Amino acid sequence: MRERAYRFRFYPTPSQENLLRRTMGCVRLVYNKALTVRTEGWYEKQERIGYSQTSSLLTEWKKQEDLDFLSEVSCVPLQQCLRHLQTAFTNFWAKRAKYPNFKKKRNGGSAEFTKSAFKWREGKLFLAKCKESLNIVWSRFLPQDSQPSTVTIKLDPSGRWFVSILVKDSSIKPLPKTGKKIGIDVGVTSLITSSNGEKVANPKQFNRLYKKLKRKQKALSRKTKGSNNRYQACLEVAKVYAQIKDARTDFLHKLTTKLVRENDLIAIEDLAIRNIVRNHKLARAISDASWGEFNRQPEYKCEWYGKELIKIDRYFPSSKRCGNCGHIVEKLPLNIREWECPKCGTNHDRDINASQNILAAGQAVSVCGASVRPEESKSRKATALKQKPKS
Repeated sequence: MRERAYRFRFYPTPSQENLLRRTMGCVRLVYNKALTVRTEGWYEKQERIGYSQTSSLLTEWKKQEDLDFLSEVSCVPLQQCLRHLQTAFTNFWAKRAKYPNFKKKRNGGSAEFTKSAFKWREGKLFLAKCKESLNIVWSRFLPQDSQPSTVTIKLDPSGRWFVSILVKDSSIKPLPKTGKKIGIDVGVTSLITSSNGEKVANPKQFNRLYKKLKRKQKALSRKTKGSNNRYQACLEVAKVYAQIKDARTDFLHKLTTKLVRENDLIAIEDLAIRNIVRNHKLARAISDASWGEFNRQPEYKCEWYGKELIKIDRYFPSSKRCGNCGHIVEKLPLNIREWECPKCGTNHDRDINASQNILAAGQAVSVCGASVRPEESKSRKATALKQKPKS
């Protein structure tokens, strides 16, 4: 059985909302104080302060007169936020993420409850220090006889409440084999181009609601800082962003699920998206296309359903390589969408050729574990040697 999180929207009572908002405020305070302590410890003493030290500090903070309200909420979310901070620092030291940021009230908030801080009775969820169960909108059913192991409450910037329930799901089983293989090249105009010649248009959710967002942001800019009108205007802007995010996520889930169901092998590029979006001319279009989320979803879906996902090295010249003879052109600007191979004369659609090369490389990796990086590295070195002036 695999662990799976089911997310639902819920509507708290006034007393529940008051408690949850206080809990998230305490979580945010503890997280920020612990981050400050760890930062100061490093810059002043070059000392790495870990989870155990911050946990001891939390006990001391609760004893302080000005912080005694920390004892009014469940202690579990406070401990969990310290564990999350430890994970953030672990990723930072391993160079997988940037330095942790301080939590902000305007971003909403979240609180994680483990088994000791909630009760699950007859399909109803009771959180610690809450007498009433949460009014959850059950948009789908949880697996039969499932027992939640973790519950996460989240308030998004638009004011919506969500609960994420982590359970062991026995319904996740491998899908039947179809015998199909596909290579995928991502783009901006066409979100994806497959090796079989199919192109899926980019819905451009941000552009669709750009005028509405611009109008809401313009109204926000006129409001006085700190006023209730400005708070309401902030919610209106956040609601538009929520519409964009929901539409984008829904489209990507349907698309990736369809690809995983129909194909036994999926080959995609492992792009350095963080570096690509530094190009200010393409940053908004690439962010709207959500390449990172498109690459993330097939990973766990292929693992769930017994399919194979292969990520091709980002330096593999999928667009510049001729799929017919293997010749690699030196330059291929983005504005050139079709090109002719100077060696064999084959005319190529840039995206279809790239996706077919990605599939070929993916099959090579799948069959014999071949690497596509060394050949490109040699070609890059050879080009560098040619361009080096003779002494």
